[in-house]
Amino acid sequence: MISLQTPLTEALKVELPIIGGAMYPCSNAELVAAVSEAGGIGVVQPLSLVYVWGHRDLREGLRFIRKLTQKPIGMNALLEKSSKLYENRMREWIEIALEEGVRFFVTSLGNPSEVVRKVHAMGGLVYHDVTERKWALKAVDAGVDGLICVNNRAGGHAGTQSPEALVRELSDFGKPLICAGGIGDGSHFVSALKLGYAGVQLGTRLIATTECKSPGEYKQAIVEADENDIVHTERVTGIPLAVIQTPYVREIGTHAGPLTRYLLRHRRTKHWMRTFYNLNSLWRMKRSMHHGFSTKDYWQAGMSVAGVDQIESVASVLKGFAAAANR
Repeated sequence: MISLQTPLTEALKVELPIIGGAMYPCSNAELVAAVSEAGGIGVVQPLSLVYVWGHRDLREGLRFIRKLTQKPIGMNALLEKSSKLYENRMREWIEIALEEGVRFFVTSLGNPSEVVRKVHAMGGLVYHDVTERKWALKAVDAGVDGLICVNNRAGGHAGTQSPEALVRELSDFGKPLICAGGIGDGSHFVSALKLGYAGVQLGTRLIATTECKSPGEYKQAIVEADENDIVHTERVTGIPLAVIQTPYVREIGTHAGPLTRYLLRHRRTKHWMRTFYNLNSLWRMKRSMHHGFSTKDYWQAGMSVAGVDQIESVASVLKGFAAAANR
């Protein structure tokens, strides 16, 4: 038996040390609410909520979630510097979330110091995504309260280090560490807590749930895949992205062309290229969510697919994790 009371549950006042990771485009309102209602904490991905799942604006989406659960929820602030328009929109979303009572924020990319100041002034907490020590140092200097340790088993934009290596490298900061990547079943959950993590962040596992509105073929692909089916491609966003290997991925390869790599390496062109990739990715995934996948789509997933053997409710998934810890 291993305790489910950790620095994460104590700080956020939740029952289980489980964060429902913010996913574009898979984080629909019902999924976020279900994670919180089941004892963890669901994290809103504002681009998904507003531009994929059709909520009129972020405030309306947050209020809809509040009709589904009164338990704590969080929001992801992606601090992308690709355009002033996006930066201003994210600042607006953070203000709206604070006004609507959100007190937990997960920041990604960029410098989180501005978010930390705003959230701390309202009594909230900020955790930051990191993949290695140099980013953790900057985040801790900015005043974050915890670190989301994105490892080499994660879906989407994964890290390069193992869960074991990250916890060793970052434990001396004295901050709660969250294991993000490779958590597909109760045994993985328990292993992460035994390593010294204060909790886990789930992504891929939550796509294969009844509350997630992703198309059925995406969910079934996760159920049928093994960790050896996960590859990293540069063809979607310009930087390695963990996806399920399909015949289409095999056909086109996983490396960006020489011109693309050149443009992504240079300061004057990399933001333009990132913007192009992001807009293209947003369009493709939004189309897929509503009109079904084609043979030319990418299915983001991490190595936690190895622990996913069925599509079930979020409550059932989290109950299974808790039961594994109580054995």
